[in-house]
Amino acid sequence: MTDPTTTLRATIPDEAAGRRFDQVLAELFPDYSRSRLSVWIKSGAARLDGATVAPRQLVDAGQAVEVEVHLKREVGAEAEAIALDIVHQDDDVIVVNKPAGLIVHPGAGNPAGTLQNALLHHDPGLASIPRAGLVHRLDKDTSGLLVVARTLRAHTALVEQLSERTMHRQYEAIVYGAMVAGGKVDQPIGRHAGDRLRQAVREDGREAVTHYRVRERFRALTLIECRLETGRTHQIRVHMAHVRHPIVGDATYGNLRLPKGATPELIEALRGFRRQALHAERLSFAHPADGREIVVEAPRPADMERLVAVLRDDAKTG
Repeated sequence: MTDPTTTLRATIPDEAAGRRFDQVLAELFPDYSRSRLSVWIKSGAARLDGATVAPRQLVDAGQAVEVEVHLKREVGAEAEAIALDIVHQDDDVIVVNKPAGLIVHPGAGNPAGTLQNALLHHDPGLASIPRAGLVHRLDKDTSGLLVVARTLRAHTALVEQLSERTMHRQYEAIVYGAMVAGGKVDQPIGRHAGDRLRQAVREDGREAVTHYRVRERFRALTLIECRLETGRTHQIRVHMAHVRHPIVGDATYGNLRLPKGATPELIEALRGFRRQALHAERLSFAHPADGREIVVEAPRPADMERLVAVLRDDAKTG
């Protein structure tokens, strides 16, 4: 199956005269991101009166605009009949509650069985949307909410909300240590110098900000709420480890800690919890079609619920 191609045509309106070509193009074709349009201008795929021009070229009313659109179809993933927990769906977006253990995108060593494969089976039209409509991701062993764009315009709008930090993502986590109060971690994150599979706080990293607050305290562990201001790879996991409160079950950024005096039930529960106790519980964004606020929540998953119950029982004995 070939990649989808089409030619877009428009005329510069009177009110756009004297403005930059790239700015006017973004208003004429809002389905496409500014970055994508900029690439097309520079490559000559977007032309003004048949000629290749610079993005800063000033335009005149009545000039003809032509854009040859080439979008790569998602060929790295095949549709697979994998069950999805869909918590919101309409013509423009899908919000999925991803279980722990499900990888989001196919990759080296994981060519199939991913969320992307499941989405392509649920909606074959997603093959024509970048990354099958996925605009953000969760780690394999993090559970919770992900939003998927079903149209190019929705994809552009949601990516813009992420970059402008107007999409709000809230998580729940169980961490080691008795936290006294909430706070903010404002530390840049980049790839770990010695292990390319890990991230680390680095001075030359990208800006990363995580807000957190205490929900419930236990014996040497704490249930917290985290809100992302940015969305770096492994951000909450790295930030919590940096402030010496690593997430329970996170073998990459922490180690098993057994609280002094813990009940046998808690010891067994902590040893048996084999994924990071992190859940994307709440997601809010402006609907890409009409701007109304969409707020979606996913309940605490069963494995974390069981761990919280054991922690509460253990706290009663302390």
